[in-house]
Amino acid sequence: MLRSAFRSLECSATGKSLPTGQLHNLSPAGKPILCRYALDTVRQTVDRDEIRTRARGMWRWRELLPLRSDAEPVTLGEGDTPLLSAPRLARELGIEELTIKDESVNPTGSFKARGLSAAVTMAKDLGAKAVIVPSAGNAGGAMAAYAARAGLPAHVIVPADTPEINQLEVPLFGGHLTRIEGLIDDCGKVVAEQREALGAFNLSTLKEPYRLEGKKTLGFELAEQFAWRLPDVIIYPTGGGTGLIGMHKAFAELAELGWLESDKRPRFVVVQAQGCAPIVRAFDAGHTSATHWDEAATCASGLRVPGAVGDFLILKALRETRGTAVSIADDALVREMRHMAATEGINAAPEGGACLAAARQLRSTGWISSGEKVVLFNTGAGTKYVEVLRAIAAGAADPGAG
Repeated sequence: MLRSAFRSLECSATGKSLPTGQLHNLSPAGKPILCRYALDTVRQTVDRDEIRTRARGMWRWRELLPLRSDAEPVTLGEGDTPLLSAPRLARELGIEELTIKDESVNPTGSFKARGLSAAVTMAKDLGAKAVIVPSAGNAGGAMAAYAARAGLPAHVIVPADTPEINQLEVPLFGGHLTRIEGLIDDCGKVVAEQREALGAFNLSTLKEPYRLEGKKTLGFELAEQFAWRLPDVIIYPTGGGTGLIGMHKAFAELAELGWLESDKRPRFVVVQAQGCAPIVRAFDAGHTSATHWDEAATCASGLRVPGAVGDFLILKALRETRGTAVSIADDALVREMRHMAATEGINAAPEGGACLAAARQLRSTGWISSGEKVVLFNTGAGTKYVEVLRAIAAGAADPGAG
C-alpha cells in the first residue's frame, strides 16, 4: 500500500496550522490553505525512480498527495500527459529546445481534470454530500465528471457567455447548470449565496486546499520528463494561477527531497490576455497583490479571471524565480493557437496560443535566449472553443473579445 506523507494544513499568509480530517475553504485570514508533508519520511522510504514503474496517472505520486492511505481516489486516469517536442516552432523562434506540455489529452479535455480529481476525492473522503463551483470554462465540466464518478450531486454556476461546449458537458455528466449575467467572480458570489441551501461544498479555485495538490503533479511530471533537471523557462497561461502556484510548490518539495539533479529552477512566465491582465499590471507596478480588473474581456475564457484569490502567491512565485508577466491581444493568441495546431498538430486552446505568442515576444526582446530549454503549456483542447473555431474557419482576423 502506498502511504501518503500528508502531515498538516497551514494558512498560506500566516502559517497558522489548521485541523486535518475536516472540510475547509479559506483560512480564518481569508487566504488559501496549503498542504504540508513529512518529506523526511518520503526521502527515507521512497525511491524516486520506482515511481516511474507504477500504473500511469497522477495518483502514482500518492506519497505526496493528501488522500489517506486506505482510501481510493476518484480518478478517470488523469495526468501523465505528453511533453511534446516542437522542432518547427523552435526553429522559427530560434530556440534550442521548445516543448509543449499538452494537457488537452486529459479526461474532459483540459488540465482541470488534475485539480478536480484531487478536490472531489478529498471532498468525498471528508464527508461532502454535494459539490458546487463557479466556472467560466473547463472547470465546470471537469467537476461534473468527477462528481459523477464519486456519486455526488454537482452544481456549476457559469457566465451566460461561457463557451458552448463547456456548458453542454455539465448536464452531460449529470450536473446542474446555472447561467448568470456577469463574470466568474459574479458566479462566485452566487456560489457563496447558494451553497448552504444546496448542502454543497465549495470547490472554487484555491478556496479549498486540494485542487492545488492535483495541479502540482504538473511539476512532478515535468521534473521526471526532464530527467530531474528542470527547464530554463516555463510559460503558463494564468487565470486563477493554481497550476503555476502548484508547480512552484512541487519544485520546492522535490528540492527538499533531494530528487532534483540541479538546484537551478525555471523562470516562470505568467501569460494573460490584454483584456484581462490583473497579474501583469500588478507585476509591472511592483505590487505584491493584484487589484480587480474591471470589464474583463477575452475569447480565452480560462484567462477571463478579473481577480485571483491566489494573486499574492502567483506574484511571489514570479519574483522568487526571476520570472516575468506578459499580456497578449486576442487576435495574436488566436493566430498562434491556429499556428500551433497547423505547425505541430497540437489541439491548441486559445490559452495555449497565448503561451506561444508570449514565447515569440520574449524571444524577440532577448529575455529568452537561444540556448534555453523552454516549456509552453497547452492547458486544454482547442476543439472546446467552437465559437473561436468558427471564426477561424470564416477567416475572421479577431474572433472577438467577449
